Amino acid sequence: MTITDLFWIFLLLSWLVPAWQRWRLLYARHAIVRHLQRIRGSRIITLIHRQESMSLLGLLTRRYIDIEDSEQILRAIRNTPKDVPIDMILHTPGGLVLASEQIARALKKHPARTAVFIPHYAMSGGTMIALAADEIWMDENAVVGPIDPQLGGYPAASILKVVEEKSKDQVDDETLIMADMARKAMQQVHDTVFDLLKDKFPEEKAKEIARTLTEGRWTHDYPITCEQLTAMGVPVRCDLPPLIYQLMELYPQPPGRRPSVTYSPLPASPGAQDE
Repeated sequence: MTITDLFWIFLLLSWLVPAWQRWRLLYARHAIVRHLQRIRGSRIITLIHRQESMSLLGLLTRRYIDIEDSEQILRAIRNTPKDVPIDMILHTPGGLVLASEQIARALKKHPARTAVFIPHYAMSGGTMIALAADEIWMDENAVVGPIDPQLGGYPAASILKVVEEKSKDQVDDETLIMADMARKAMQQVHDTVFDLLKDKFPEEKAKEIARTLTEGRWTHDYPITCEQLTAMGVPVRCDLPPLIYQLMELYPQPPGRRPSVTYSPLPASPGAQDE
């Protein structure tokens, strides 16, 4: 066997091994989803965004809710029989308002029971989707976030505040235009959230929750806990089926990164000796 043969064998293995590992990972995910589906008697839809590596270069990219996500989820909801419940597993930093709103409205219109499971976080657009479901299940340490719109990297509420605190002759035209867009964006998002909630709560309560989440009361990454949601009046179940955690373990960060957290499988018993 020559050096050239070894080189080609190495190239073949470097392509086959990652492909085989990915197939095993996908198979394990599907096995847990099928098991959960049998237990819950529902269709399981996952929307899980992790930092992922791209192609052979090993570059990292952040995922977020986009139009492709909404197209696939709308297709899954449309193909679900009207009498079959839908359970959605959410792990996302948020994303496009348009895509999030499409998913939320489609979930709300589904005639059978709908539930959202949040193992770690569902921020911004993820929160909007969660509010559309009949049931919200969260890990006791999981969080959701405000749904206040962002324009050009700035909170819409902060843009309006600048215009309110300065006279018009001190504000340039671009800022005034952004303020007009910010005002419209905040009203549109508020109306969307209210529309998602109005069938679940009295009108005034639905408006209060929508205003709290969209008015820019907090920073956009502010973590709203299970207890805070409950205090707002939103029914939340603060526990998750164990299979959800098993599924999340099958969405690891890229293997090339140095792990920053390690832990022993079980705590050592008192007096135990190292082998």
